Amino acid sequence: MCLGIPGRISEIWDEGSGARMAHVEFPGETKKLCLAYLPDLQVGEYTIAHAGFALSRIDEDSARVTLATMAEYGVFGDENVVPT
Repeated sequence: MCLGIPGRISEIWDEGSGARMAHVEFPGETKKLCLAYLPDLQVGEYTIAHAGFALSRIDEDSARVTLATMAEYGVFGDENVVPT
């Protein structure tokens, strides 16, 4: 089973190929995601991401609760990552 992890969009741009991409901040790292499934996402919004794609929009409160619960259960390993 794979987990979709909430992240906050910090930057959006269009690639030369026409794909809409974003930098998304997750606990302890920032990743590049494709916004093909949700092209109307905006900077500052939260998304559930999996396998390099933004899959769904999530409100900030839900994202924070989810991240805190994941951290409590050790999903992010032993790095003592604090959700933002």
